Amino acid sequence: MIPLTRRNAARGAALVSYTRQTLPRPARLYSTPTKKVAQAHATALPTGPSPDYPAFMPSPSGEESRSSSIHPDMHGFLARRSPYTILPAPLPEDATAKASDLFFTDAPTQDQVSVVDACLRDLRDVPRAKLIFERVRDTRQGNPILEAPMYNSLIEAYLEMASREEFNRSNWLEDAWALYNDMESGHEKVNPTPNTYALMLQAWLRHNPDGRWPVFISGAEVHDPVSLLRNILGRQISPVLVVSDRAFTSNEEGVEAIKALSRAAAEMGLASVVNELGLADFLGKQLEDPLQDVPEVVPVMKRKNIEVVQQDDGTVTQLSADEDLQAQSQGEIPFNLDTLRRHLSAVVLARRVLSEDLAGRQKLLEISVYNVAVERMKHQSEMMDDLGLPSRGLRSGNLKSWMWDWHQKLQVRIKAEVENLVVEERVIERMKKSKRVKNEELLLSPFLRLLSPEKLSLITIMEIMHLHNSGGVQDGMKTARALLSVGRAVEAEYRAEMCKKNNISMPVPTSTTPRAGAQNVFTADGYKDLYARRVTARKYMEDSEEWTSEWGQLIRVKVGSFLVDCIMDVATVSRTMKDSQTGERLSEEQPAFFHTYEYQRGHKLGVIKLNPAVADRMSKDALFDTLHPRHLPMLVRPKPWLSYNSGGYMYNRSYAMRFKDSREQEVYLRHASEAGRLELVFAGLDVLGSTPWVINRGVFDVVLQVWNSGDKFCKIPPAVPVEPEPVRPDNMDTDNKAKVVYLARQKQWMQAKAANHSDRCSVNYKVDIARAFLGDTIYFPHNVDFRGRAYPIPPHLSHIGDDLSRGLLMFQEKKALGERGLRWLKIHLANLYGYDKASFEERVEYVHKNLDEIFDSADKPLEGGRWWTKADDPWQCLATCIELTAALRSPDPEAYECALPVHQDGTCNGLQHYAALGGDAQGAAQVNLAAADRPSDVYTYVANMVEESMQKDLEADNEYAKVLVGKISRKVVKQTVMTTVYGVTYIGARDQIERQLKDRGDIPVEMCWHAAAYLAKKVLASIGDLFKGAKDIQNWLNMCARLVAKAIPQDRLMQSFTEPKPKPTARPRKQEPRWKKEQMTSVVWTTPLGLPIVQPYRAVKRKQVMTALQTVFISDPSLPSTVNAQKQASAFPPNFIHSLDATHMMLTALECRAQGLTFASVHDSYWTHPSSIDQMSAIIRDTFIALHSSDVLKGLHDEFKERYKDYKVPLVTLQGSSFKKLNLTPEKLGVSSEDVKLLTEGAAEEEKPDEEALLADDGNEDDFEGEAEEAEEKPKSKKRGPRKKSEDVEARLAGKFVNLVDILPALPEKGKFDVSAIKESQYFFS
Repeated sequence: MIPLTRRNAARGAALVSYTRQTLPRPARLYSTPTKKVAQAHATALPTGPSPDYPAFMPSPSGEESRSSSIHPDMHGFLARRSPYTILPAPLPEDATAKASDLFFTDAPTQDQVSVVDACLRDLRDVPRAKLIFERVRDTRQGNPILEAPMYNSLIEAYLEMASREEFNRSNWLEDAWALYNDMESGHEKVNPTPNTYALMLQAWLRHNPDGRWPVFISGAEVHDPVSLLRNILGRQISPVLVVSDRAFTSNEEGVEAIKALSRAAAEMGLASVVNELGLADFLGKQLEDPLQDVPEVVPVMKRKNIEVVQQDDGTVTQLSADEDLQAQSQGEIPFNLDTLRRHLSAVVLARRVLSEDLAGRQKLLEISVYNVAVERMKHQSEMMDDLGLPSRGLRSGNLKSWMWDWHQKLQVRIKAEVENLVVEERVIERMKKSKRVKNEELLLSPFLRLLSPEKLSLITIMEIMHLHNSGGVQDGMKTARALLSVGRAVEAEYRAEMCKKNNISMPVPTSTTPRAGAQNVFTADGYKDLYARRVTARKYMEDSEEWTSEWGQLIRVKVGSFLVDCIMDVATVSRTMKDSQTGERLSEEQPAFFHTYEYQRGHKLGVIKLNPAVADRMSKDALFDTLHPRHLPMLVRPKPWLSYNSGGYMYNRSYAMRFKDSREQEVYLRHASEAGRLELVFAGLDVLGSTPWVINRGVFDVVLQVWNSGDKFCKIPPAVPVEPEPVRPDNMDTDNKAKVVYLARQKQWMQAKAANHSDRCSVNYKVDIARAFLGDTIYFPHNVDFRGRAYPIPPHLSHIGDDLSRGLLMFQEKKALGERGLRWLKIHLANLYGYDKASFEERVEYVHKNLDEIFDSADKPLEGGRWWTKADDPWQCLATCIELTAALRSPDPEAYECALPVHQDGTCNGLQHYAALGGDAQGAAQVNLAAADRPSDVYTYVANMVEESMQKDLEADNEYAKVLVGKISRKVVKQTVMTTVYGVTYIGARDQIERQLKDRGDIPVEMCWHAAAYLAKKVLASIGDLFKGAKDIQNWLNMCARLVAKAIPQDRLMQSFTEPKPKPTARPRKQEPRWKKEQMTSVVWTTPLGLPIVQPYRAVKRKQVMTALQTVFISDPSLPSTVNAQKQASAFPPNFIHSLDATHMMLTALECRAQGLTFASVHDSYWTHPSSIDQMSAIIRDTFIALHSSDVLKGLHDEFKERYKDYKVPLVTLQGSSFKKLNLTPEKLGVSSEDVKLLTEGAAEEEKPDEEALLADDGNEDDFEGEAEEAEEKPKSKKRGPRKKSEDVEARLAGKFVNLVDILPALPEKGKFDVSAIKESQYFFS
């Protein structure tokens, strides 16, 4: 492990260093560079690695730069077969199997376990928790949900009850020892942990014949310290972990534990254990060094090494020192448990614990967010009182004052309602015992009592305010979403409180010097070491935390409903209006929130709306107080990702993946994490999260001035919409065409007004967050979506946001430009302005010609000529103008230290991956994979083709051609061209083009839809065979996914035919074939970095929940449902390509960090300092080549054959066009020629691609549009083949299946393009 430096040494004692005996120190560790690299010359590239790294990751070796831009072991790593995570498919709702229960816990069981957790907290109802726990143990024995921390929580509660209830002490102790004995026996597959042994040792110390409260127990076997120590060593657990466990709450208990185990070890003749416990005693008596943060000269002292031995799962088995350290202890320093724990964390994690001021601020930000919010609201209200402002009038329009008023009322209401609820539930419980009530109702009061009424009040207010304008609801939110969000927020705060309660030492990077000869992570030894270090940290953190259970959707909705109902009853605002006739000012108290219904996509939805006065203030007032820390940047480097659910924020639980309503995704991710297959994914996320940022003060000042003016300016919406409302025509009632035009324009105006308000609120969040963090170094913790694409967790202000967000941010570290960096800064400015399709030399020359405008933009951004406002990305352009001006005016421009990120963007990155996969030379030339003197622009190419094809229509006097001529820019066709290879349909293309035409503003609103319909046909026809190679791969991916989604595991096939048939009913209905219910197989594949990707598309199954507001229907991920084969097939091509570009980005991030470069990314746009662009460009190309040299498609094909080798496909699903595409013979299928004829002529159900799954962009708007398209097309899908013939096919082929792997289509033929040629393409990423 990493030696403790002089700053960690105990004062007055010999220096102690901690090493891990079983783990060699790896060489390359990825973290953000924090030391400035000495610039010998302005063109020198940074090579110095960062000194700050997570301990379980390798660090840079400090060797001289290699001639190759990436480590040679990366090629071998990517060429190997990725280890697959293979789990059984979920079962249908009416089927059960013990093996499936091990992976997918049903919702009722999850809810019962959550009730146990809530009842145990603060010993609110331990008897009830015990009763439910025993019931779950009996019915779900061996289920992973019954984990050791849960057993430990029960034991701890029993021991606490024994201390409280003297009359019942022996019974509680018997329960504790009986449960421990069950764990020790191994029958329940739950093994004791250090916390278990600490609790039982504590029980013995308190209640043995010579203890504080001696108790004689006859109903269970009691273990003395000798027996406990024997079991501890038998499970290879270090006794030091036991005596330092959180179960011991006082120093006296810690000393007693050490003495008891030391006597037991001496009695057993275990000298090594005695020494180890003596080491614990020594560490507990070391004082903290008051100069630990002062880098003074290292004193000449002999260094004492403490070595740590571990198991493969990270459990510490032994600590030892190179000589007797106990003799070094000076004076009578009392033993301190907290001191021991801090030193132990340094031993196990090989890092310092939090001690910096910034870390303290981050902790304060997370743990006291609600307290800070209430203090600010209270201060605002008191300030109004001091100014003599009445409760109504001026102060009534202030958001903070309103929130303070709501909070005062709401906490009183919640307290009273919870007390009433407790009484009601006790009555119901008595009625259950008397058997007058049979239904098992979910108990709500245990969950509502986990937090104080004050905190529940603030959570409710802040969540409701944050959901404003979400889900496509203007000035409101969907009811179901509001209830779930509030419930989740309560759960998250409860779990954060549990983490804070234990005062766990947080992993933070330390300054270390890497050890020579260490391994690279792409080698087997380096990867194994990376895993060992992470799992050690994870194990230590898990053992230090208290057990908490995840809540089910039902609990979240019930809790959310209770709280939202309360706030809607008490929250009011005072509104004042002037009577138009009398001139008198009238005031009225109105509800701040109200419940109503809206129609969306033909469905009636319950929504919660904000009072117009509240909505208006949301676009004007400071909103920082309505934000939870999980929505904000961090002040320290994010906690390294230790497992799939531990990383990012210090106390607020985050997941490494954003699950899309899929329990299957979570299960796969958990198993891959536990198997050590996600090390590079976690490492990549740590790299992205550890990049330090600051707010660009120069840009911020301009933004703030524009914002305060209320004017529309450079994508900042005006305070009041400037577009006038359309005038109602006089002939509207008589002229139908005039009526249609007016209604279309009125609708457009209303939508624009609503969008302006929503955009205003969004910008308000960004400006307020930027203001709050001025002068601070900030970090963005990252996680991935289900395809592996990385995103910052804070949703409002981050570099992945819009142009304004990016313009407000810059790197914290500055680096000298050098000659090449200065050139790249100029190229970057040209790109941002929109001059990005010329050669690099032409872009530099373009900047030189506009230097006067650039200087004017930097000096007088608002008062000058405003050249920068005409750029494609104006705010980023302004930031670059300011930086370039400062550099050129400095005495030595090449020595100027610049912190502005410069981008390298892929050219239609999805097509680049398709061209590389298929070896498509024609496609490669179009997307800059092949070398050329000038960059290719496929969008302009298609736009010109469309213009040419419109000439004939112009001659024929086509009205839409006349409107569109000369207006077909690359921007109009860009999204459609980009998504064509992803399977975009005509309807999707029409909607995409319609949005672009409306944005132009020079086409009448009423004509946009028809013009887009005309243009979509032209664009799709013009593309033609331009991307034939990509189309072939897309079709192959689509067909594979279609077959997988129709497949059934062989074991389920056998069971489904042996299961008893349902009993006949009075009104017989046609029974659906059993194989249709068994189609539960999702498309799953593994990325080259080992991340399992599970497509979440299944039939929508919702649960009805009765609440006080309305009956809501929620999507419950734990409810099993059949896959949506249509979405599985149509979404697979884009999702697979996205997983590849995510892999490419992660590889680039890891390699950049290994070479000491600062790195950030927005999917296929990679950012670094200007002086590092050349080095990063080489890395981008080499990682892309390494990725596609590994024959990705063959690897996918091999994985499908392995993953689905025991799956069968019903022959009846291969009818019509699907069957013809497979080109299968009767012999291969094992059927007769007549059956083949039936299949060929069979009328397969038409399956239209779903836009929701196809669109390449990830925003909610695309999802909305996709669903709207699907709803629009449903009435047209009635044309189907003869029903009788389809029934004949099903009757004849019923029960006939074919092996999935036998009918997987062959890989498409690969072209001759050599991917290594990318090295010569200067415009590949540019």
